[in-house]
Amino acid sequence: MKRLYMLLCLTLACLQWGSAQTKSLHRLQQEFVDLRFGMFIHFNMPTFFNQDWPDPDASPELFNPVKMDCSQWAKAAKSANMTYGCLTTKHHSGFCIWNTKTTDYSVMSSPFKRDVVKEYADAFRAEGLKVMLYYSILDMHARLRPNHITSKHIGMIKEQLRELLTNYGEITALIIDGWDAPWSRITYDDVPFEDIYRLVKSIQPDCLVMDLNAAKYPAEALFYTDIKSYEQGAGQHISKDANRLPALSCLPLQRNWFWKESFPAAEVKEPAKMVNENIIPMGKAYCNFILNVAPNRDGLMDDNALKALKEIGKLWKNDGRTGIVPEADNPIISSNIAKDKPTEGTWSSDYAIMDFANDDDFGTCWNANPEVKVPWYTVFFNREQPFNMVVVTDRNNDRLQEYQLEYRTSGVWKPLYNGKAPTGLRVKIHRFDTVWGDAVRMTVLKSNGPVSIAEFGVYCERK
Repeated sequence: MKRLYMLLCLTLACLQWGSAQTKSLHRLQQEFVDLRFGMFIHFNMPTFFNQDWPDPDASPELFNPVKMDCSQWAKAAKSANMTYGCLTTKHHSGFCIWNTKTTDYSVMSSPFKRDVVKEYADAFRAEGLKVMLYYSILDMHARLRPNHITSKHIGMIKEQLRELLTNYGEITALIIDGWDAPWSRITYDDVPFEDIYRLVKSIQPDCLVMDLNAAKYPAEALFYTDIKSYEQGAGQHISKDANRLPALSCLPLQRNWFWKESFPAAEVKEPAKMVNENIIPMGKAYCNFILNVAPNRDGLMDDNALKALKEIGKLWKNDGRTGIVPEADNPIISSNIAKDKPTEGTWSSDYAIMDFANDDDFGTCWNANPEVKVPWYTVFFNREQPFNMVVVTDRNNDRLQEYQLEYRTSGVWKPLYNGKAPTGLRVKIHRFDTVWGDAVRMTVLKSNGPVSIAEFGVYCERK
């Protein structure tokens, strides 16, 4: 009987584990877009300064929001008909607002000594709202910054994410910041994106991984994120007419992300504009809108912010799905092994030579001279190595018409692809069984105008 009971428990556990992985990425993306509107909550050590980037060695004694009431935040979100929240668990200065074992630079070393992440998650779930978390890769307190990153730093990141994804229930999405941005300069190689992505999915398979800085990549494909993000304050704006990817657009209700001393008396953004220029049109463009509301140093939201949220709730109700999100290729999550490798190609102008096609800059291009009838481009590795994906990013939509891809192994060129471009959009993704080679070559057979390649990437995704 005991053996039968154990077998039943094991079967139920397997069923539960299986059910946790039944949702496809496309379904998760659709569910995220259907949420429509949520609350970003920037609340951390910068709250106790008058600037968003405080001294990373500021004393934990400064963090003491004596009246903090996360249920007030949740009720405020509910009043605006929001469906979820997202809290800054750690910002760029490195202060952790949860009970972490990874560092003493946390809320548990402050006079407050309360797990803010737990209280936030409990309060939002009590109001029927989904829970998302924000986490910064850049950590100035831990000296986790460009040219200083060690294996110990990467271990700390993994352990902090393990804590956040293990101790606070279901996390709908993890929004990551401080990665591959011009101001952070931490690349997806310095802190391997695929390692972190797969860690998150191994703990919570249905948790979407979102990189806030993936906007530098073309809008036609998902590079290093499950959801394409657009920070309006940084000049990143979604095309409400052309977008076909699941997306997120963010904006603060107040003037800054973190609370400032001027906020209680300052004007907030007009509720009608938030509704008519953001929530409604973005919903029709497969885009979720997240509005930041910054709690003050007492841990409460100011009256003017609460009033604006209630007004938004009067003007807008979540009427559900506005459209079916088009299915996109799976996100590119591994390192580009072709980046900055030696290249050769057919004749081009001096200002657009072949090296511009693998410089990790989608604003530069290799332009084949129009007089060349059959342009080709080759990237070389210093040894044979495995790869299973080639991504060709055209400068313009519908420019590349037909081409072939080959790889070189033991001095012999072998085929990878020969035919029409798989899509008329800029980004052409080719996934295939893993091969080994020391070079990859593209030969253009037909083009709609002069050949111009923004980026040529080669990847080896783990299977």
